[in-house]
Amino acid sequence: MISPQDAEVEKREILKRYRNLLRLWKPRNPEDRKVVRKAFKMALEAHKDMRRKTGEPYIYHPLSVATIAAGEIGLGATSVICALLHDVVEDTDYTIEDIRGLFGDKVAAIIDGLTKIKGIFTQQTTSIHAENFKKILLTLSDDVRVILIKLADRLHNMRTLDALSHEKQLKISSETIYLYAPLAHRLGLHAIKSELEDLALKYTEPAVYETISRKLKESAKSRSRFVSKFIYPIKKALSEKGFNFEIHDREKSIAAIWLKMQKKEIPFEEIYDIFAIRIVIDSPVETEKSDCWKVYSAITDFYRPNMDRLRDWISIPKANGYEALHTTVMSHTGQWVEIQIRSRRMDEIAEKGYAAHWKYKEAMNINSRLDNWLDRIKEMIESPDADALSFIDDVKGFFFLDEISVFTPQGELRSLPAGSTVLDFAYAIHSELGDTCIGAKVDKKLVPIMHVLKNGQQVEIITSLKQAPKEDWLTYVMTTRAKASIKLAVRAEKKKYAKTGKEMLGEWFTQIGLDFSNGNIKKFLASNNFNSFVDLYYSVSQGTVGLKDVKLFAASNVKNGWLNYIAKGAAKTQDESEGERSGQKESETPPHDTSTDSNPGPLTPDYKIATCCNPIPGDDVIGLLGADRQPMQIHRTKCSKAQELMTVYGNIMVQVNWANHESISFLAKIKVTGIDRHGLTNEITRIISNDLNLNIKSFHLDALNGLTVGSIALYVKNTADLNDALNKLNLVEGITHVTRIN
Repeated sequence: MISPQDAEVEKREILKRYRNLLRLWKPRNPEDRKVVRKAFKMALEAHKDMRRKTGEPYIYHPLSVATIAAGEIGLGATSVICALLHDVVEDTDYTIEDIRGLFGDKVAAIIDGLTKIKGIFTQQTTSIHAENFKKILLTLSDDVRVILIKLADRLHNMRTLDALSHEKQLKISSETIYLYAPLAHRLGLHAIKSELEDLALKYTEPAVYETISRKLKESAKSRSRFVSKFIYPIKKALSEKGFNFEIHDREKSIAAIWLKMQKKEIPFEEIYDIFAIRIVIDSPVETEKSDCWKVYSAITDFYRPNMDRLRDWISIPKANGYEALHTTVMSHTGQWVEIQIRSRRMDEIAEKGYAAHWKYKEAMNINSRLDNWLDRIKEMIESPDADALSFIDDVKGFFFLDEISVFTPQGELRSLPAGSTVLDFAYAIHSELGDTCIGAKVDKKLVPIMHVLKNGQQVEIITSLKQAPKEDWLTYVMTTRAKASIKLAVRAEKKKYAKTGKEMLGEWFTQIGLDFSNGNIKKFLASNNFNSFVDLYYSVSQGTVGLKDVKLFAASNVKNGWLNYIAKGAAKTQDESEGERSGQKESETPPHDTSTDSNPGPLTPDYKIATCCNPIPGDDVIGLLGADRQPMQIHRTKCSKAQELMTVYGNIMVQVNWANHESISFLAKIKVTGIDRHGLTNEITRIISNDLNLNIKSFHLDALNGLTVGSIALYVKNTADLNDALNKLNLVEGITHVTRIN
């Protein structure tokens, strides 16, 4: 129980936060204010006895989500109401019908999309996380505000993550960086996307986060002095030309800096674009494009541009609606500086994303690439075989991938994900064009169907009535439309042979005395790794599966006692007896091989060291439990595969610690780059083998044009051994970088 004095303090704080929400939201009319006040009172009453893990009143959370939705995303009255009520149905006795009666169908529909799925799911569902996320995106068909409010909800949860256990911090951060940050990026919410990534990094790699954060603070004063000198002539020139403008510097996010450090394999001090200069001009829509180029012209009067770094996202905006002119120029001190040029409208869209885009879209009557992207998400949702897991896999690709623009022979612009092929383009035009595609002319040159398209190319599809989709085409495409069309056509083709295949399989089952029951067919299906009856019967009809496979199946499983046999008077043949013996021998093999070359001892009775990230003693690790009694997998906490398993498949995280096993070695991989010289290989191997007394599993070194790049796999006992190796190899003459391969 809290004291009356504390209760009064909390009451004043709640009112203060509510007034702050109203101040940022700025209601357009008294009626909106009245309905929002009603929603606030309902949320206050519903959550009155609830508290967050921080100990604060729960009402702080919906108030904060509403404030983010209004102030940082720019949403209106309906969204503010939904943000205030987004947890009411899930966490209290109120129902969707209660919401509908008080606030109408639209608010009820949005809150239903925000309410997590409850109940017990069947085994086929696999992941509640995937189902929840699919349900949120399903509402794209009706109202994109569901996702915008969900992002506001996730942002506030990340801002208050300190109160949770380390395991929950890792799980929520992994989910955030895997799905929610890319989604924010695609909806144009750059500031929210950057903050989500930074907060996720804070919990997945706290040492990295603290180091980069500290270095940014230490270099802030020198950066400020540099920026002041750099922008002085630009400000003067733009003022003389009569522009009304703002000019300021934008610091790169911590997560973006860390990503660049890893990608380029360079230290913090060698990143030149830690900040960018942003120029925002007040310009009418009719002249904003030409005005931005005038600003570019004024800048290049003082600084020489790098033409390879010129980006015109005004003529063709990014898929998330982003518009700007980017250039990188050389300062008088020899430092490259990125400059972003935007109009006021472009800046609002860049900061507030879809909400601002929609406002200007209605005013200007335009259709953007963001709308095209949302349409493709809807296509994924409406795909007939879009189960939750395959859906998440497909949609994730659209979050992360950039887009290319290609042209039809008539000059019509088509947007596709980067990496799309001729086949993707054909299906994007029409399914019949894709089904009959045999190749294309790309910029007048003949190319095959798997040819990967590049930005700005013109594509003419070549067809043949004799062509038909094949299953291996799925490896040539990446768009959901193409995949769905190919699967549909292939399945229709397979169904033609299904009846014949089923009859053949039934005869084989009867021939060896197996009951051709639904249960036995399912077990045969699973033992041969088929996904469906149609696939199985098709393979039988095509000769891929034969009588021998049925015999092996029966022989290897008869002693388990779960096959239903029918009486058969004839004696077994010699072939059947041999098959049974070989099958029995096979069945004695354990179902899961849990041994590894580098077994660290009793972390848990049944586990595997993940090969995707090769954790070693000293690394921060987590254990992930999967379904069907699979061995627990040990991953590094920052492993991207672990993030995927937790997010999409809902694997359960288990806290694990390294046992002290000095006699056991673990595999680690390092990358070496430097200048080639005589004897370099001998010196590297001598240091590893003699000085450090470590064993080398593999050594690969390439020398080209005086440069050397190599990868070494070696056995170490812990991270201390690995760090010793990195430090000593870094001191070798000619070597410029030695890094661990993650």
